[in-house]
Amino acid sequence: MSRLAAALDRLSFEILLHLMALLAVVLLLAPTVIVLVVSFTDGLSLRFPPPGYSFRWYGELMEAWQLHYALKNSLTVAVLATVLAIGLGVLAALAVARSPRLSARLLDGFFLSPLILPALAFGLSSLMFFSLIGWPVSVFTLVLGHTVVCVPYVVRNTVAALTQLQPSLLEGSASLGASRLYTFRRITLPLIRPGILSGGFLAFMASFDNIPVSLFLRDAATDMLPIRMWQDLEGRLDVTIAALSGVLIVATIGGIAVMERLTGLSRRLV
Repeated sequence: MSRLAAALDRLSFEILLHLMALLAVVLLLAPTVIVLVVSFTDGLSLRFPPPGYSFRWYGELMEAWQLHYALKNSLTVAVLATVLAIGLGVLAALAVARSPRLSARLLDGFFLSPLILPALAFGLSSLMFFSLIGWPVSVFTLVLGHTVVCVPYVVRNTVAALTQLQPSLLEGSASLGASRLYTFRRITLPLIRPGILSGGFLAFMASFDNIPVSLFLRDAATDMLPIRMWQDLEGRLDVTIAALSGVLIVATIGGIAVMERLTGLSRRLV
């Protein structure tokens, strides 16, 4: 009887666990599915379910020059911030990954601190800092702010790749007379490249979709895509934004699929 009760307890626990997992999946996917369905509406407003279906708003999206301009700015800032974050993040990861010193552990926590600090607080404090040293907000300050936010993603993924690197490979290269630079270029870099690429991809997405830092550090002439979408939805519930969201969702899924194929991104996020 006790065995039967234990089996029923395990079964009920597994059923409850699966139901909670299913509920979580539904809650995560439902907004995305609704946005995709609404993007094909033939109506003039955001309604679910739509009164009819067409590609009308995807056609309107091709003529939305303000969104095109904001997209260009967001892509430019995201690319520059990602390049800087990869350079700084890889150097930081090389410095702290295998060091047993307390200073290395402190530096590791320091490089990850932008993920802990609330984004709005970081954006406001960055604006205050740049104002204090006399730097007006511009694309330059925007790229710097995004770089700080992006560096932790590169550091975390590169450190994870470095911890899996066999020290014997580096020792063998050194024993054969190779310089440290040659060893890094021919052994270390190829082996940690998947970690760098996945960190760079996450950094790009974090920059492209960032609103809090962009709100404080952009100038009046720099229109960023997430802020433009937010303003259009807040002011007039533009259905074109739903079509743009559909394009971004498909592009993001495609990017994730490519990175999963190249680097095993899902394994690195565990």
